[in-house]
Amino acid sequence: MFQITFKISGSGDRVVPAAPQQNLLDAARRAGVSIDAPCGGVGSCGKCRVRLLEGVLESEKSLHISEEEYRAGWRLACISKVTGDAVIEIPDAATAYQNSLSSDFTTTKRNFGSFKELQRKLSEAGVGFPKTFSSVVIKLPEPSLEDTMPDNERLSRYLYDKYKVDYVNIPFYVLQKLPEVLRENDFRIKCLIEIDQRRLSIFELLPPDSQVSPCGVAIDIGTTSVSAVLVDMEHGRILSGLSAANQQIRYGADVIHRIVEASRPGGREALQNAIVQETLNPMIRRMCEEAGVSVSAICRLSVASNTTMNHLFAGVYADPIRMEPYIPAFFETKPIPAVMIGLEANNNARIMITPNIGSYVGGDITAGVLATLMWNSSEMTLFIDLGTNGELVLGNSDFMMSCACSAGPAFEGGEITCGMRAANGAIDTVTIDIETMEPTLGIIGDEGQKPLGICGSGLIDTISELYRCGIINSRGQFIRIGDRVYRDSEGRGVYVLEKKENTASGRDIVINEGDIDNFIRAKGAIFSAIRTMLSSLSMEVSDIDRVMVAGGIGSGINMENAIRIGMLPNIPVDKYEYIGNSSLAGSFMSLVSRQAYDQTLAVARSITYLELSTTPGYMDEFVAACFIPHTDESLFA
Repeated sequence: MFQITFKISGSGDRVVPAAPQQNLLDAARRAGVSIDAPCGGVGSCGKCRVRLLEGVLESEKSLHISEEEYRAGWRLACISKVTGDAVIEIPDAATAYQNSLSSDFTTTKRNFGSFKELQRKLSEAGVGFPKTFSSVVIKLPEPSLEDTMPDNERLSRYLYDKYKVDYVNIPFYVLQKLPEVLRENDFRIKCLIEIDQRRLSIFELLPPDSQVSPCGVAIDIGTTSVSAVLVDMEHGRILSGLSAANQQIRYGADVIHRIVEASRPGGREALQNAIVQETLNPMIRRMCEEAGVSVSAICRLSVASNTTMNHLFAGVYADPIRMEPYIPAFFETKPIPAVMIGLEANNNARIMITPNIGSYVGGDITAGVLATLMWNSSEMTLFIDLGTNGELVLGNSDFMMSCACSAGPAFEGGEITCGMRAANGAIDTVTIDIETMEPTLGIIGDEGQKPLGICGSGLIDTISELYRCGIINSRGQFIRIGDRVYRDSEGRGVYVLEKKENTASGRDIVINEGDIDNFIRAKGAIFSAIRTMLSSLSMEVSDIDRVMVAGGIGSGINMENAIRIGMLPNIPVDKYEYIGNSSLAGSFMSLVSRQAYDQTLAVARSITYLELSTTPGYMDEFVAACFIPHTDESLFA
């Protein structure tokens, strides 16, 4: 066995044993060292760059590392093998995509405002929001020789009489602490309770002066990114919000890679551990710390995610999803005890998983449809969720149809040379001067924030601007050369968005023809899915009354740019609306209202699922859409 020392920026050193000829990326994974590898470790994305400081590695040459960089010790972890003791530097760029917990209270407050407005609209549509969780301070009569009633019966009888319920549930862990809490506080205690359909459940016992209220967590699990909010369930306030990368990404950028990995020995446990222990639990702990509450106050959780993520989160065998006839283990589940999944929460907390629609259209889309209210509107609405998988729903209160296309991770920065998710340091808006080819960049973060990479909205802008300025042609090939444009050693055109002296990583932030090709296929998948679904319903784009675009790919989308490059249909821009993370919004509604959750069940059951892979003409549409804007330019005239 050899000894590998990983020097992790901001986290110190981690020393791990490694077997001879063991893959370096695999050794890092097993040690819990996060290195970005969206391609699944096949050497195609170039994101797993590490630097050999001491010792030896057996490493292949790569197009992603220049000769100069190779001599300086730079390697790709996925194509390097351990051949001796070594010291490896893990730079910020290799971990930023995964490790940051992004806490943005401006976004959290904005979410709360939009959530309250959505709650109002849902109420007008007949979805109720009764308050079921509360904290109550009670004073029980103390026992005596004349009153020898046991503690649990004493508490139950009081609650029966006060709330006129049919059933009182005192869980075993509450019973265990009941005698001490009562006597330490002279039989005056605070209870965190839920009353739902004349059934009362006790979640926690506290001293009477405790300021803790029952809390809940709404979660959106994306293939690439995860978002969550901590909610005061008694007063309806958002206490904290976080986003982070899904730590499963080191097992592959897309759901197919992860299903394959999960089917290997120990894989299912590894994938579940990556999302639960490495992603969600640190987020839950951090939010609770920021809000000053204990994780034991979390009484309910709501999760919205795609069908595969649901299975991997729950630890359910997912392999049948990727094989014809593409059958998942479940669309709907009963609430799951959080302790069975391993989530840090109250011992009696339950997880509400938003129901799936099809094998590749999951609960994140159900939650999003709930948030759009298209199920309660006569307007013909096209709902598009841009992520690693592009999912679409078309319809209104009369009918709804959904489909999914494999857009790949480009919209969230995956398989893009300098791509990253929409976090601090991400370039999210771009304009280019048509004469000088000089860019003007918008960067997520505080004033003075140096750019680290480019996220989805910035990528849309960049490619649209390159095309508008005549720097690239309809195939995404560079046709102008200048100070910002050059050809690399492989002859590929490259555009420099920001020079290394001005970046957070110390490397140029660039976009090359390979990146553009990846993006063209992603946008082609979206547009061809729209065309195929419309065609299956004998409809035209002119029949669409509004388009609602969701996805956490940046601060917003420039719809004109998205239309210019052929990603979205050429209809009036005022019909478009960017609604951000609709999955999290729907998950929040399901968390705070059982009626909203029941509405997601009705929504999921009412949507017809279209399997694009078996739909005639889809591949022809896809090939035609893999140009800027399209092979049929009349569609964008």
